[in-house]
Amino acid sequence: MHPLKFSIPIHASKEKVWHTLWQDETFRDWAGIIDPGTYMVGELKEGNEVQYISSENGYGVTSLVATLVENEFLLLKHRADTQGNGKQKRDDQWTGGEESYRLLEKDGVTTLTTMFDVPSELKELMSNSYPKALERVKVLAEEKD
Repeated sequence: MHPLKFSIPIHASKEKVWHTLWQDETFRDWAGIIDPGTYMVGELKEGNEVQYISSENGYGVTSLVATLVENEFLLLKHRADTQGNGKQKRDDQWTGGEESYRLLEKDGVTTLTTMFDVPSELKELMSNSYPKALERVKVLAEEKD
């Protein structure tokens, strides 16, 4: 696994950025840039397991919500790689990795920082796609209601 870290300033409140990250419709929008058709199953609540699944290939990862401070911080610990839309185990490509999202707001600008462990074979892909996905979060969060 290789650690990656990306940050982006967003001209929106941390509550709006948080909502953009985790509300189903907007999550599918930005996460689909990383892996088309990605959606989340489960409730983001500390101690819960959630699944991130690609509707295109049925592959996913089951993660423990290890730490959750709403509108500020989320730490996921990847527990199992799945296929068959989350129903079957597969290779341990992501298992054991962590992924975090931190939001810090100052003067109306929220800095979103994400850090995650990425499998070696996906380092280049994630290094290219994740910044584009964060740009999409920025666009969505900065849209007027």
